[in-house]
Amino acid sequence: MSIETLDIQQIDFSQSKILVYGDVMLDQYWFGDTERISPEAPIPVVHVQRKRQCVGGAGNVALGAQSLGATVRLFGLCGDDEAGDDLEKLLDQNKVISHLCHLANIPTTVKLRIMSHDQQLLRLDFEEKIPVEDDLIQELVSHLDAAQVLIISDYAKGVVGDVSGLIATAKQQGVAVFVDPKHRDFSMYRGATLITPNRKEFEAVVGVCQNNEERIIKARALLAEFSFDFILITLGKEGMLFVPAVGMPLHLPAHKQEVFDVTGAGDTVIATLACAIASGFEWNTAVLLSNVAAGLAVTKLGTTTVSSEEIIHELRLEQGGSARIVNKEALSALVRREQQKGRKVVMTNGCFDMLHPGHVAYLQEARALGDCLIVAINDDESVRAQNKGANRPINPLAHRMAVLAGLQAVDWVISFSEETPEELIRAILPDILVKGSDWRGKTIAGAKAVEANGGEVKFLTFIEGYSTTSIINKIRE
Repeated sequence: MSIETLDIQQIDFSQSKILVYGDVMLDQYWFGDTERISPEAPIPVVHVQRKRQCVGGAGNVALGAQSLGATVRLFGLCGDDEAGDDLEKLLDQNKVISHLCHLANIPTTVKLRIMSHDQQLLRLDFEEKIPVEDDLIQELVSHLDAAQVLIISDYAKGVVGDVSGLIATAKQQGVAVFVDPKHRDFSMYRGATLITPNRKEFEAVVGVCQNNEERIIKARALLAEFSFDFILITLGKEGMLFVPAVGMPLHLPAHKQEVFDVTGAGDTVIATLACAIASGFEWNTAVLLSNVAAGLAVTKLGTTTVSSEEIIHELRLEQGGSARIVNKEALSALVRREQQKGRKVVMTNGCFDMLHPGHVAYLQEARALGDCLIVAINDDESVRAQNKGANRPINPLAHRMAVLAGLQAVDWVISFSEETPEELIRAILPDILVKGSDWRGKTIAGAKAVEANGGEVKFLTFIEGYSTTSIINKIRE
């Protein structure tokens, strides 16, 4: 199976039912500018301007599977504190069914990262060793009959001990078990369907490997010794090496992307693998999909997730589709990625039936206001609803979108079928919403939502003497 031959229409993870067990934590990010060195010590002074927190560890794995469309239950431990409450709220907001045991005698594991100018300056960890809770494992076991895959996400915080018994129980019930290991003693994961060590974790067990041939030999030894069915070694910029107990190994080079932050990429890999296998994909295809997902994950800041729409969009590009023509789900993810990097997203809309110099100048000026430009375009029925005439649009939607996507000033083109793009703008929330000067004093769809989100509305002037209607009338004459 290759990207070129993959049937994108088959990618649907909505029937996947995944259980996740492991170390949950709260990831916090403090963002600010750094413009001077402290007079107290040779360290930068960060003026904190924005804070963000998200679910990390096993929780991020659960969110990753949920964002792909799966139904997910998360089992883990946290403190009986504010951070633990925040964790539960974040999971609820993201529709992950959580079974968190709040312990009074330990704090919730928190990782605080200080960020400035897209760089991580410092990480502060707040944690204590967390004990294994047998009651929690028994609760997990009671849900095995409703799952296809159990993911054990081990971050070496204490929740995951010797889980070989749990693995045996799961497999007896026909549930595949995937393990992201952190301990060097792989015997505690004995019998797992799949383990996903990264290069460092793998070599900590088998020793330094010079090439893939050596890795394959040592992986085969681990497969035999601990009764694993598969090992997937993530190799960073060198991609992935998939070694089955039976069959040919598969090496996939890294899916080429602009690497922004590798945090959580491993979580994305195992979540995507689990969803793909639970959905009936064969192993090599599942590994291919997880490789694409990992490539998308490293373009985002911090512990974030990847959606199935993003994977489909990326695969469509690989198969020769336009990078600029997107759907709402893919566009939302692309916009959030750019905004996390501090880039300004500009959005405008229109029919753009017959492109003329006024359109081109307007779009170039709009693009100059920020770093990315979205053009939302009325579909054919929406154009007709605007009383443009029985014979409008002259050019069908697909042609109009293709022409706009070919302009250097335009980053993404998306269509909408409603009378106005209000709903689309509310979903995307650009930083700047642009309209022509003829809209001054009128109600602008989506303007209130953009401004309430801290954005702004700007007006631009079309070049006089050009309009689609006048061009059509001149042709008719």
